[in-house]
Amino acid sequence: MVVGASSGIGRCVGIGLVRQGYEVALLGRRTDRLDDAVSEAGAGAVAVTCDVRDSASCTAALEQACDALGGADGLVYSAGIGPLVPLVDTTPELWREVFDTNVVGAALTTAAALPHLAASAGRAIYLSSVSASMTPPWPGLGAYAVSKAALDKLVEAWRVEHSEVGFTRLVLGDTAGGSGHGATEFTSSWDTDRVAEYFPIWLERGHVSGAVLDVDQIVATIIGLLETDADVPSMTVMPRPP
Repeated sequence: MVVGASSGIGRCVGIGLVRQGYEVALLGRRTDRLDDAVSEAGAGAVAVTCDVRDSASCTAALEQACDALGGADGLVYSAGIGPLVPLVDTTPELWREVFDTNVVGAALTTAAALPHLAASAGRAIYLSSVSASMTPPWPGLGAYAVSKAALDKLVEAWRVEHSEVGFTRLVLGDTAGGSGHGATEFTSSWDTDRVAEYFPIWLERGHVSGAVLDVDQIVATIIGLLETDADVPSMTVMPRPP
């Protein structure tokens, strides 16, 4: 089950897993996008509408996905938003939107999937960011970094309480998504003036190297995690420097 699969990395991961022979439920808010992804993925994919910000939606969607798949061996949580806003201008409403999507949604979907993952001794994988643990927070993306740091601790907390499931934090460097609906929408809401303000700072501090991961590398990494019997609390995948 891939949560956040209607666009970007999640969509590419879901389609990539299907093409490698997995049966995959693609979960996301935008049903039309999910249907398009299922058509592209082919046999083995099923679309399930899910709003991670809504508890009832998460419970119903995960049950629907598990019923369609006949159980669940793995959960990949890729849903996430990162508004480009200085902390001083981050409103209470925006804080809640970021945390509801990046953290609370991960908790809700995990809780709904947990009985099935426990039954299969499966694995739950959460896509995280270098800005949460490996670099200082990027200026302008403070709310995102804080939420991803909270997600990292959430993964640890799940691991402590449910050792029967393999919980993994997968930290990703800059990633190139696919084209069309597969292209990342992470920056789609960013104001161009703010990008012009912050991008030189990111370059100066070495946050942006110019190298990017191909999504196929992420799919291969996730497959390795799903198929290993080892306990992998955390893994980092970075692009090679240009």
